[in-house]
Amino acid sequence: MIALKADHRLDVLLAVAGLARSTFFYHQNRLAQPDPWAELKTAIRDVFETSHRRYGHRRVHAVLVARGWRVAKKTVLKLMRRLGLHCLVRRKKRYNSYLGEPGRTAPNLLNRDFTATAPNQKWVTDVTEFRVGDRKLYLSPVMDLFDHQIIAYTIGNSPNLDLTNGSLRDALATLDPGREPGQAPLVHSDQGFQYQHPTWQRLLAAAGATQSMSRKANCYDNAVIENWFGHLKEELFNHTRYVSVDALTEALHEYVGWYNNHRISTQLEGLSPVNYRTQTLAA
Repeated sequence: MIALKADHRLDVLLAVAGLARSTFFYHQNRLAQPDPWAELKTAIRDVFETSHRRYGHRRVHAVLVARGWRVAKKTVLKLMRRLGLHCLVRRKKRYNSYLGEPGRTAPNLLNRDFTATAPNQKWVTDVTEFRVGDRKLYLSPVMDLFDHQIIAYTIGNSPNLDLTNGSLRDALATLDPGREPGQAPLVHSDQGFQYQHPTWQRLLAAAGATQSMSRKANCYDNAVIENWFGHLKEELFNHTRYVSVDALTEALHEYVGWYNNHRISTQLEGLSPVNYRTQTLAA
């Protein structure tokens, strides 16, 4: 209506729009006033872009509070909607590694207790699949449930024993060689053939670690690593077209480093896994 004022009488425009004169001038004055949220909007956009557009309003709010802002989560959500800043929503799609009963299974000792009071008490692992054109790529991470840090991972073109055994060897290498007997983690996985294989079980036995397995075809028994795969694929893979497996491999290396060192978690007091571990152990 403001744009039409130059060519038409205001009283005619108000009559056509069914708008009171006072209402028109009220909104016209509001448009001339500075935006009271301008500075906060800039801060919200900065946090969102710095997170590679991967944070929802809760994590954006946590970062703002850490920076000294006093603002409600609902306000952050409202302003993110106005700015069109939307966190990507995860879609469930995973690699199913179960191929039957070629080896020996283990009981579900973890029993969905995904809490840990110290590092290296409980580890979880699994394999996930990516497709790039007509090729596939596989990721095998090992996560510590204390801070959800990815302490080791391998990437390969096949979900074979080298892939899973390699990530386990790298994870076991992080343990203190001078630790007391019995101070080795419970290592939980699904019933994939890699985890039933004698080579996997020998690696665990040599380190004094205890094996645990999900019940057959029950992804909820390994929910934390499944949830991490969901975040990984939605934040890195599902909305990006990779021209080669080499490009995806490089992106996976970058993501794991960013996740461990920079991606904050509301479950970790608004800290990244590495920062949470550092601060907790220093306390």
